[in-house]
Amino acid sequence: MALFFIKNKSWLLNNIKNQSAGLTSSNAVLGDLVNRDIDGDGVLDWEESLWGTDPTKKETTDGIPDITAIAKLKLQNAQSEQRESLLNGESQEPENLTETDKFSREFFSTIAALNQSGAMDQATADKLSTSLAERIQNVAPRKVYLFSDIKLIKDNSKKAVITYNNSLGTLFKGYKGDVKVLDILKKFVVDENNVDISVLEELNPIIQETSKVISGMIKTSVPQEFAQSHLDVVNGFQIFMENISDIKLYEADVIVALGAISQFEKNINTLESYIFNLQNSIWQKLKN
Repeated sequence: MALFFIKNKSWLLNNIKNQSAGLTSSNAVLGDLVNRDIDGDGVLDWEESLWGTDPTKKETTDGIPDITAIAKLKLQNAQSEQRESLLNGESQEPENLTETDKFSREFFSTIAALNQSGAMDQATADKLSTSLAERIQNVAPRKVYLFSDIKLIKDNSKKAVITYNNSLGTLFKGYKGDVKVLDILKKFVVDENNVDISVLEELNPIIQETSKVISGMIKTSVPQEFAQSHLDVVNGFQIFMENISDIKLYEADVIVALGAISQFEKNINTLESYIFNLQNSIWQKLKN
């Protein structure tokens, strides 16, 4: 959260001072106020206020459900905007918005809706502000490896396990990606008002190194009894690599970067847990 305010200090301060803070998210719980639908017609109360329908009635105009009326108005607006764009010679290519662009649009839409309905107060601002943290902490992994992606063997003999253990030892030798990232992040945050974007370039070698570890684990012959533990480690490294790749996007897409920074500690702890479980399983096998 601190880095978000560093990045957008003047923009946020001006708008918070004038209108109070507020935001919305399609991926997180926003509190009772934002998700409230008194008449149960499928259109949220704050959105009904934008279109002039009555949030306490399913049909503001008799015979026409509000959800139908609003859908029609949206279509009319879209068609109107399209005609205007064509008249102005603007391209009709689809928007290519970053998560930060989407957040900014939603932020101002929510403020406008709540101000119009008279619902904006400090309690509402507090509720809505927490949804940013929820949003950036709930990012799904982009790539998930399956059992079909790894090289399983039916040989669970001690010899096969020793070979497997040696292969992992070679792959993991000298790997300290988590420690290196922590050092980089410390240098990245200069002080409470400044960050050093150039430092994030130091993440590139770690991303490449992590990619090599993942590729090596995919190619490694895995005794079947270690299949789940091995797959967990592979996916743990994949999430870690996506995590630090997203941190690099701080300048281009601050919301994604903040999400990655906020998830970093959790992802590292999960990865370390997966590695420990795999190593422990191997040691138990080799002891017997």
